[in-house]
Amino acid sequence: MVQVDLEVRGEEGSNMDIDIKGKDDNRLTFIVDGVDVSFINAIRRICTVEVPTMAIDTVSIIRNDSKLFDEVLAHRLGLVPLETDVEAFVLPSECDCENNDCPSCSVSLILRESGPKVVYSGDLSSTHEAVKPVFDTIPLLKLKEGEEVELEATANLGIGLEHSKWQPTISCVYRYYPLVTVDENCEACMKCVEDCPRNVLQYDEKEKKIIITDIESCSMCKTCVRDCQQNAIHMDAEENKYIFKIETDGSLAPEVVLENACDILKNKSEEIVAFCKGGSKK
Repeated sequence: MVQVDLEVRGEEGSNMDIDIKGKDDNRLTFIVDGVDVSFINAIRRICTVEVPTMAIDTVSIIRNDSKLFDEVLAHRLGLVPLETDVEAFVLPSECDCENNDCPSCSVSLILRESGPKVVYSGDLSSTHEAVKPVFDTIPLLKLKEGEEVELEATANLGIGLEHSKWQPTISCVYRYYPLVTVDENCEACMKCVEDCPRNVLQYDEKEKKIIITDIESCSMCKTCVRDCQQNAIHMDAEENKYIFKIETDGSLAPEVVLENACDILKNKSEEIVAFCKGGSKK
């Protein structure tokens, strides 16, 4: 568990506890304790629509003999997730170039193939080693004998507020941490154990009572509450405690998305503080 001490208005504030429950290349699950719903929802929204990623924005099609319309092919290319190095590029709106096509804000990807074959995302050749399709096996189009395709695509940094192709997350959700209690008057009829869809409740043979074995898997469906004829089971949510899950499309690691979201929220907060003090922060 990682514990972070927060300071509010120069005084000691409440402790925010973060417990990482699972992590792989594209998924991150952790428990956050000590924050209110407005904070955790702000982080969720920023992760989804304000953390920048690379995506193909313009396509110059030189030749397309396939049955796929140029517009459909360009749309399909735009939805191919690209590995992103956020530090290596700037947003087009922050770049000094005129056409948003300089090496500081854009990357070119070339596609030149002949049939017969199925053209995949892995056939795209990037001019920057850090920017390439996350998956090589996304089918783009099918070419028959004698058909060719040749195009140049330009990828730029962008955010999900502009278009969903720039969203780094497939799923970014939080839910309240469940709180389930079983009273002493429980008769251990086993109905709640049998009907629980997540196997949260079990019968302890030694103690002769119902126990909670996996509270974090609880979906708070209240099946156990409805099943209990003695009204011995109670369901609630722990205050200021949440289960947070992030899954990305591979363009960015989930911890990178979270770090960037926290930085963005910090900058927004500093701008508000500066404005309230009568100054400004750029």
